[in-house]
Amino acid sequence: MKNLIVRALTGLVFVVVMVGGILYTPLTCALLFLLITILSTWEFTGLMNAQEDVQVNRFITTMAAACLFLGTFGYAAGVGGAVSLFVPWLLSMIYLLISELYLGREHPLNNWSFTFMAQGYVALPFALLPLLLFPHDLPLLPTDNTRAGAFLILCIFVFLWCSDTGAYCFGSLLGRHKLFPSVSPGKSWEGSIGGGLLTIGVSQLVAAYLPLLTSLQWAGFALVVVVFGTWGDLVESLLKRRLGIKDSGNILPGHGGMLDRFDSSLLAIPAVVVYLYVLAAL
Repeated sequence: MKNLIVRALTGLVFVVVMVGGILYTPLTCALLFLLITILSTWEFTGLMNAQEDVQVNRFITTMAAACLFLGTFGYAAGVGGAVSLFVPWLLSMIYLLISELYLGREHPLNNWSFTFMAQGYVALPFALLPLLLFPHDLPLLPTDNTRAGAFLILCIFVFLWCSDTGAYCFGSLLGRHKLFPSVSPGKSWEGSIGGGLLTIGVSQLVAAYLPLLTSLQWAGFALVVVVFGTWGDLVESLLKRRLGIKDSGNILPGHGGMLDRFDSSLLAIPAVVVYLYVLAAL
């Protein structure tokens, strides 16, 4: 009961912070996801460094991830000179490559691999969010693109939450066929399909009150989130299974670490960006 209460309170605070941070102003949205980027990258590099044959420069890798996010935000927001923030990111990557020549470590390939994985797997998805926050080239109806972009970002997470909730409920009641037993034994096809149907249903309610996209486009948006969010969850499950851990961290009481909370979004965000830009091009 105590664990359930802690989990519920943490979840409530998490939702309030996410919704408030995303919708309040573009600056709060940027600061929220900058913090998430830093904490998630720090957590990921810590997990990798816990392995015997890995020595990633945790501080530089995390600061590089922050520069990647800030550079993308500045570019999308049209801030003069903000593109220069990509320079320290590039210099960091070059340094982390060259430094292995001189450090004489036993497994430089592992260090390189996980350094760049931290950027591509963890940092890059969050760095893409400013492209949605300032959706200059997307087929949105309102003229206030920043506000519309904030709702697009929020919908990614709302749909992920609906998918997770639906999958749990339908899986508990009807789950008979395992979705991916070698990676995540608790997931079932029935749960995933049920979560997907619930999310698509919620997307039609969103379409009625938030006409940024057509009903069909919102349904496609929801489907992309469900499919890639599920894959994102499975990828992190495989990662934890190979590392022999239950949770990626303990920063969120009752919910584990940052990667445990944002695993689905790490694939869902890039997929949604591609989906929306494809719509814009049609």
